Amino acid sequence: MRIGIDLGGTKIEALALDDHGSELGRLRRPTPHDSYQSIIDALVGIVGELESQLGSKGTVGVGIPGTISPATGLVKGSNVLTLNGRPLDRDLQEQLGSRVRVANDANCFALSEAADGAAVDSRPAKPGQSPYVVFGVIVGTGTGGGIVIDGKTVEGPDGVAGEWGHMPLPWPQENEWPLPKCWCGRSGCIELFLSGTGLAADHNRATGEKLTGPQVAQAAEAGNIAALATLSRYEHRMARGLAVIISVLNPHVIVLGGGVSNIERLYKNVPELWKPFAFSDVVSTRLVKAKHGDSSGVRGAAWLWSIDEVASLGFEAKT
Repeated sequence: MRIGIDLGGTKIEALALDDHGSELGRLRRPTPHDSYQSIIDALVGIVGELESQLGSKGTVGVGIPGTISPATGLVKGSNVLTLNGRPLDRDLQEQLGSRVRVANDANCFALSEAADGAAVDSRPAKPGQSPYVVFGVIVGTGTGGGIVIDGKTVEGPDGVAGEWGHMPLPWPQENEWPLPKCWCGRSGCIELFLSGTGLAADHNRATGEKLTGPQVAQAAEAGNIAALATLSRYEHRMARGLAVIISVLNPHVIVLGGGVSNIERLYKNVPELWKPFAFSDVVSTRLVKAKHGDSSGVRGAAWLWSIDEVASLGFEAKT
């Protein structure tokens, strides 16, 4: 049995999967914010409760905003601020008494969709001819990216592979200057344009209207001219941003998740728009919507452990 945990700013979600990816149980609890130890306690508690309900123990994988630095072994870049500078995996292992894997939440999202989600249909018919590459994109409150090659997440020597949201928006247009300042300290980051927050901010700059990202999409669907213009700008920016990924990684498939992924016109328009920007005469990369939706992150955390690893550690493979 595999247990996956999605640790977010507002909630902690845990689920257990069997060897076939079928869900055995799920729990959700609010994320505490009073101290780091309270988060550890909440994680230990939710694992214990799930194992008690199911009557067996399992491996534990945790997806977090941010990542574990290979240099220090401490969490970095998390918007759950109490995690930063802490050895989350080691502390959780000590409290649980078993091994734990911690990964960036966007990597978990990409792994979920590559393992048994929307990216499965794009897998080459003859494995082994070339690495099977999946790029996962979360476009929600923020923007994140994750890379999976042949079923394994790619984090890089510094743990920052796939941090697409904090690359600069490529080929900026005249109406995008001056580039807005990002919370990371730089200007013009992709997250500022392609997150749901960025979509709403762009519409506000252009029209003075204060609509949320979903409201902009709804207005565009109803034929609102200003909202349609906002979505057209958004699609062009996403196409430019993903064209860079295509030229660097040339993934077989790019999977979109997060709230903005529910805008259906993206899947038709963006692949047409990225063609002139990708450095290739042909672009075979597919753009697809996540199969597991909001559950992809927690499922991917569970998939951080392979079937063979689960068995080798002596955990029961519930079916």
